[in-house]
Amino acid sequence: MNGVMSFLFPYKPYPAMVSAFLLVLRLFFGGLIMWHGIGKIVHFDELSASFPDPLSLGHRFSLVLAIFAEAFCGLAFVAGAFYRLALIPLIFSMAIALLWVHHGQAFAHKELALIYLVMFVVLYVMGAGGFSLDDLIAQRLHCTDHSSSAG
Repeated sequence: MNGVMSFLFPYKPYPAMVSAFLLVLRLFFGGLIMWHGIGKIVHFDELSASFPDPLSLGHRFSLVLAIFAEAFCGLAFVAGAFYRLALIPLIFSMAIALLWVHHGQAFAHKELALIYLVMFVVLYVMGAGGFSLDDLIAQRLHCTDHSSSAG
């Protein structure tokens, strides 16, 4: 399997209990982050004029990027689809929130971003687990690689 495919769909057998635990974490944290993204979509007009713009991209574009990370990448994260790619914007978004948006604020304002950041990094390292779309694809790719190299 080439490098890009190995990155996107790593073949890693998981015990059923680990897969179930990773699924629960994906559903819980993914559902919560999607809830934040959906809230931003619903209140887009009100937020677009004053949304934090730590990268100087414009308030509206920064809001669109946050919505992309939280709502759309959150959905992919929950499904375990393009799991690692989906987690990169989520990790980046939480790091921006923690280090720039809430910089200088009390810890209570940073706490949620820190919890998400730590969980997303840990889950990036752990992988999606056996109950994910990526695992189904990885199993098929792994079987294809062995059958094509055996001949």
